[in-house]
Amino acid sequence: YSLHRYKADESYQIGSDDEPLKPYLDIEEILRVAKINGVEAIHPGYGFLSENVNFARRCREENIVFIGPSPESMEMVGDKVTTKILARKEQIPLIEDSKKDLTSVEIAVEEAKNIGFPVMVKAAGGGGGRGMRIARSEKELRTEFFEAKGEAKTAFNNDKVFIEKYIENPKHIEVQILGDQYGNLVHLFERDCSVQRRFQKVVEIAPNITLSKKTKKKLYEYALKLCKSANYSCAGTVEFLVDADENIYFIEVNPRVQVEHTITEQITGVDIVRSQILICMGYELSHKSIGIKSQKEVKINGCAIQCRLTTENPAENFKPDYGTLVAYRSASGMGIRLDAGSAYPGAKISPFFDSMLVKVTAWGQTMEGAASRLHRALREFRIRGVNTNIDFLLNLLQNETFVAGRATVNFIKENPDLLSLPRRRDRGTKILHYLADVIVNGNEDVKYKDDRIIFRNPVVPKFDVSQNYPKGSKDRLKEMGAEKFSKWLKAQKAIQYTDTTFRDAHQSLLATRMRTYDMLKVAESFARHHADDVFSMEVWGGATFDVALRFLKECPWKRLELLREAIPNICLQMLLRGSNAVGYTAYPDNLIEKFIEKSAETGIDIFRIFDSLNWVEAMKLSIKTVRERTDSIAEACIAYSGDVSDPTKKKFDLQYYLDLARQLEDEGAHIL
Repeated sequence: YSLHRYKADESYQIGSDDEPLKPYLDIEEILRVAKINGVEAIHPGYGFLSENVNFARRCREENIVFIGPSPESMEMVGDKVTTKILARKEQIPLIEDSKKDLTSVEIAVEEAKNIGFPVMVKAAGGGGGRGMRIARSEKELRTEFFEAKGEAKTAFNNDKVFIEKYIENPKHIEVQILGDQYGNLVHLFERDCSVQRRFQKVVEIAPNITLSKKTKKKLYEYALKLCKSANYSCAGTVEFLVDADENIYFIEVNPRVQVEHTITEQITGVDIVRSQILICMGYELSHKSIGIKSQKEVKINGCAIQCRLTTENPAENFKPDYGTLVAYRSASGMGIRLDAGSAYPGAKISPFFDSMLVKVTAWGQTMEGAASRLHRALREFRIRGVNTNIDFLLNLLQNETFVAGRATVNFIKENPDLLSLPRRRDRGTKILHYLADVIVNGNEDVKYKDDRIIFRNPVVPKFDVSQNYPKGSKDRLKEMGAEKFSKWLKAQKAIQYTDTTFRDAHQSLLATRMRTYDMLKVAESFARHHADDVFSMEVWGGATFDVALRFLKECPWKRLELLREAIPNICLQMLLRGSNAVGYTAYPDNLIEKFIEKSAETGIDIFRIFDSLNWVEAMKLSIKTVRERTDSIAEACIAYSGDVSDPTKKKFDLQYYLDLARQLEDEGAHIL
């Protein structure tokens, strides 16, 4: 039910419904589906397999374009350990790290002691804050080592980790790289990603506004040098830490597009994702479709900030929240860009995936201008049904340290006042819920009724209530009994009509939201005016139960009882899903029997029994129970279906239906 699936021209399921994460890592299944459907290229996004060199290699082997760098380049820069070897070779400054393969916790402790605590344990096969732990002592390391490995395995299907010296309170700066397949490589300047929580970026800025030009120039040189040595193409990010003295430490290369690429696009005008696709189609950077003839042509215009709007509760240590979005209204306006996921009224937020709803990017001529514009946009959002981090972000955007560009990686930890959040009363949603509840169900607390308000009543043909009901099909069934009634019906040449006004098959148009109260306004008129015209009236089924119980808070049995009272002369019928009754699962035989008995007692004269795959076994018990335990009619229903056991058969032939009809007759069905 994700929005991107509805918007896609075509979609294909990978994996089963009960495996939320595993399918995203299933390389062979993804490629199988791609090949079957003639897919020419795969864009891996910025998660799961986006940094997986095996996936890139398998795409090449299957003659499918992987929209990203070559497997050889990925091999050199995608793994943090091998990337550091390359960086050391290119004389790019590094944080001191482990030299041995950390195949055991004892080796990890030995390496950490050589480096000196505190240290950082990091996943070798991916980023995004996953598989990263700080250890300030040997005792902490012995715990964090295994936790980091476990998280890395889950997130990247690779539990390899390494250790490096932990730099206290630096800025986190990343340089955006873009290169074609002909050796042309440019940088798109830097992003300041220092505002983080648990090593996960929260707010990003482009460009950084506090570092010296000299330091920035070094960052660009190091990023280009490293990527050129790896023969890098497509989009990528080279990440660094910069300490208080502006010493630079290389961290890693992300060989993919980043979540925060939007702010670089805003300040440079370069469409990074489009450029990725064009590069992989064989275009040079200088081609008019991309339009970057040289580094000098890439200019910075203004400042951009991106906030990640998430379903988390900042007041409870940013605990993720999930549920249904009761209301969703997003912002807009000059300088505001929204990159939304499945965010709309009624959307279900799953506990299995990232809690981000939408990325909100604001552009302005200055940092202050962008922050002010972003603050205004966030105030315009209205999200109900789940907790969000909006109030936290509003506090952050007004923080002087942040707006001055001086925030470091410990900024959130050092500013607990950011978590001083206002108490939202959500009055509007509460009032709407209350009014809807009162209108549908009434409310004992509402004592006053405005008599000046006149509600229009349905126009119902007049009838004389003192007169007896005209005789109809129900009277005939009573007189003749089920066997003779079905024989009488078989002898009729005229078409017999079933009216569906009161039934649940209007699915979302009329009856599924219609109260019993409103149905009763017209029910007696039907019985008095149409006894000669109508053979039966279908009034009950699965959706009746769903809607009556879930939405209308009514008793479906009471509805049947009242309709029977209002329509005593016409046969009432229902849809019965064989062994599923009115539910969505197979029920025990004794339950089905009791349900049919109770339904007949309450008013059902005709049970329209079916199975969606025409499986007679699932219909036998219902037919038998109707015949032996009630005075009602067992109407077997044949579904128009294809042969699911044989994909080559588009539909069944006439003989199949004739045989099925005879089989149902043998099982005791009165009518078909």
